[in-house]
Amino acid sequence: MLRVAVVGSGPSGVYAAQALVAQREVPGVRVDVLDRLPCPYGLVRYGVAPDHEKIKSLQGNLRGVLEDDRIRFIGHVEVGGPQCTTARLRELYHAVVYCVGAARDRTLGIPGEELAGVHSATSFVSWYSAHPDAEEAGFDLTGVRSAVVVGAGNVAVDVTRMLARGEADLAPTDMPHAALRALAGSGVRRVHMVARRGPSQGKFTTKELRELGTLPGVAVELDPAELALDPAYADPAAPLPAVNRRNVEVLRGWAGQGAPEADRRIVLRFFLRPVEVLGDAAGRVVGVRFERTAPDGRGGVSGTGTYEDVEAQLVLRSVGYRGVPLPGLPFDPATGTVPHAAGRVVRDGRASVGEYVAGWIKRGPTGVIGTNRPCAKETVSSLLQDAALLARRELPGDPLDALRAAGLDPVLWPGWLAIESAEADLGRTLGRHTVKIPDWPGLLTAAGTAGPGTGRGAPGGPGPDTPAG
Repeated sequence: MLRVAVVGSGPSGVYAAQALVAQREVPGVRVDVLDRLPCPYGLVRYGVAPDHEKIKSLQGNLRGVLEDDRIRFIGHVEVGGPQCTTARLRELYHAVVYCVGAARDRTLGIPGEELAGVHSATSFVSWYSAHPDAEEAGFDLTGVRSAVVVGAGNVAVDVTRMLARGEADLAPTDMPHAALRALAGSGVRRVHMVARRGPSQGKFTTKELRELGTLPGVAVELDPAELALDPAYADPAAPLPAVNRRNVEVLRGWAGQGAPEADRRIVLRFFLRPVEVLGDAAGRVVGVRFERTAPDGRGGVSGTGTYEDVEAQLVLRSVGYRGVPLPGLPFDPATGTVPHAAGRVVRDGRASVGEYVAGWIKRGPTGVIGTNRPCAKETVSSLLQDAALLARRELPGDPLDALRAAGLDPVLWPGWLAIESAEADLGRTLGRHTVKIPDWPGLLTAAGTAGPGTGRGAPGGPGPDTPAG
């Protein structure tokens, strides 16, 4: 029997586990899917916007994989920490596949980024998605009239949409109650989504973009003269990839109609790059200074020396992600990935048989959820080629016993089901559907474990955002 650990229970990890047990070349494979959190599904649970029910329904597919008798979910285990080092994990399993994603957001690197009111879009998403590591203080939006979102990808579109949505749109979702109350009481009336390049170069998908134009009580505002600075936008016959072409068609339609009257407005801006976040005497953000850019003829942009200030009491940066080094694994800081050869971890120029990577930590933060499937299959193919050599090594016993002996208190599948049940109960007490539990104490109490927590809000008393009930 070949025993494999998969670190990370998001799509890339689950697809890797699925590929391992579905293959027929090596019978008897058993897979443990480990996660630092007591909940599975990774970014499908904690990264997909709560109003995107169709995408979130992918959890049902991932669930079917994790309920396979040959796969065991082991949550609340931090790989790379003192109680479960990568070296120790390698001793407990024939092979380890790391699917740990890209957890750190990129910064703007401009003056004023440290001001109160400036956040990463990642932290905002974590907050409204109930990630237990989210900022404990949350987001107070009552004094925010104007918000700036820097970026032109799907995450930027998501946070823009969430800031513009009303309470009636969000109440049916599984958003934590504190976040729902904060967004319902928001003073936001204008959300500026700003890109440094042109409309034909946006990284968002057309479905996400179109959704901005369907929000009740929200108008989308554009400047036709600004859009026309993009040669590919100005020329309907310009050759563009299919997605970019459809995006341009949507933007042309909105620009031609003009923005109707509405209580809230989404303002899409292009060819502006942030150069400074402006603050007041109290150290809070009051605006962002942008420099007008222009196409450089090589697919990029260059500054023009013309500047514009945009009012903002909240700034969210959404300019990409980076992988984070995992203690015990090699790491390439230039790419933010683990060096690999067809998924095999490369140490000192040589492939390390028994250590593998898949997902964003392998290829960088690119692609959509479905991109993880072929990525995982390539890695599993490399692992299976090494299987005969790997299986020769005798293992010390059930890894779960070793993890518990090290002082960890893992959450297994029944514990996760108990969390699901508690979240359904919480929703009923609040007069809503299922509502996520947003903090470590609440999750671990629901799972029936009193073991050591991970990160802020670890057990030892109720957290500030622990739901009642």
